Amino acid sequence: MPAALCLLLLLPPFYLEAFWLQTGLFAMTAVIAAIGLNLLTGTAGQLSLGHAFFLAVGAYGYTWLADHPRRSSLHPLTGLSLPPLLAFVGAVLLAGAAGAVFSPISGRLRGMYLGVATLALVFLGQHVLLNATPVTGGFNGRAVPPMAVPGLSFDDSTPLTVLGVPFGGLERLWYFGLLLVLIAWLAARNLLRGRPGRALGALRDSEVAASVMGVPAARLRAAAFTVSSMYAGAAGALLALAFQRIVPDHFSLALSMDFLAMIVIGGLGSVGGAAAGAVFVTVLPQLLGRYADQLPLVVAPGSTEPGLGGTEAARYLYGAALVLILLFSPDGLAGLRRRLRTPWRRRTAITPLTSAGPQSAGGESLKEQTP
Repeated sequence: MPAALCLLLLLPPFYLEAFWLQTGLFAMTAVIAAIGLNLLTGTAGQLSLGHAFFLAVGAYGYTWLADHPRRSSLHPLTGLSLPPLLAFVGAVLLAGAAGAVFSPISGRLRGMYLGVATLALVFLGQHVLLNATPVTGGFNGRAVPPMAVPGLSFDDSTPLTVLGVPFGGLERLWYFGLLLVLIAWLAARNLLRGRPGRALGALRDSEVAASVMGVPAARLRAAAFTVSSMYAGAAGALLALAFQRIVPDHFSLALSMDFLAMIVIGGLGSVGGAAAGAVFVTVLPQLLGRYADQLPLVVAPGSTEPGLGGTEAARYLYGAALVLILLFSPDGLAGLRRRLRTPWRRRTAITPLTSAGPQSAGGESLKEQTP
């Protein structure tokens, strides 16, 4: 099944238009970020409301590292002019470094206390994004340099045809996003199946019991936060490439709440569940906006008619999905899938023992007979 799905995901650039390709790229971005948050929240049991901050670090980090210094209409913009692939790796490491700086706090705080502490990161990040204009471009943001590898640029500047189909920037970026999702998926699965994953699970279930077994709680929580930040950095850089222009509003508190919704709907602690929840939450508003004229109570973006926009309608729908998941399937879509796949088996009845005691094959008691 996974192999068939991988083969199926190779086909969309040959058949789908730009809208669907960009929607798929947004979903890939969300999958990577949701897997990272699920490692922190679902596996390590640490609540984070600052995931959007680390996506911003990855997005602006890639843009600043890959772009060259230029003069915009309002103010000069700085950049390091690094090769895009190197800039992408640098953005991931930059997000990991930001997580490592915060990790002493994440290693000592738990639950809601950590959630409030990470909430401050989002507001701090918004302030920096709006005021560090030479790096971020301020309120207007800045354009994102296209990804490029030796011999191939992921934009429309160089024509490319594959099997008679013209491959522009979105088509090329689709496969780059698939590669990133595959790497993120395999890394998370291997981590969860290894000793670090088992230690994080033990720490989530009982810190006292984990400490007795020799698990370094503070250090492990800090490491989980750093790894989660690196996932967010990779997702942020890919999101910047998909948007082609980034502004501070893309990385608000609402984005962090969306990621929490993804992992709760998908199932805490499940890599596949995080991916499913990410696709659901990301694709739903795109579909509602696309088919707004064919749906009741939903209006197209910019319409003056009464009704809900695609984004608002989507929030109502996956808000309702959250309530239903919490009520009827607390382990999310992953748990629901496991239950549906498990065949219903009739339990065999257990015959109670008789008071006569165990019997021999001939029906006589095995107890020693008294003469």
